[in-house]
Amino acid sequence: MVGRPWLHGRLRNAGFRLTLPRQAILNVFARNPKHLSAEEIFLSVHRNYPGIGLATVYRTLDLLTQMGLVFKFDFGDGRSRYELASEVIKEHHHHMVCTRCGQIIDYSDFMKKEIKFIKELEVELSKKHKFKINSHQIHFYGSCNRCQ
Repeated sequence: MVGRPWLHGRLRNAGFRLTLPRQAILNVFARNPKHLSAEEIFLSVHRNYPGIGLATVYRTLDLLTQMGLVFKFDFGDGRSRYELASEVIKEHHHHMVCTRCGQIIDYSDFMKKEIKFIKELEVELSKKHKFKINSHQIHFYGSCNRCQ
């Protein structure tokens, strides 16, 4: 598998085999760091493996998401987008989404002030709602530099 041998071990440890469709889908992620839709993944896989159908892609993405190997995002455009998790804990990042052209920008160069604010917000929300927060996703919507 393209540069991701840790995924094979994670699948096996969870009782799953690394089937051809699973490997083909993971290879698409390894070659493309963008936030991909199921349809984009299907088209890429289908070029080399025409026997792999769209339903198989959806089932595989659901499995990989449940296992934490792939992250699933909803950016409000009517299509879920997917991103491969890293072999170490994925560097936490937020997203800026251009509502005009659809560009998605990963934002991870947080300032100390931002980190402090988010951590304090998590603590306050946890206390207020008696809820243990494990993770969060933040998406900012607006216009990218090209579309302004």
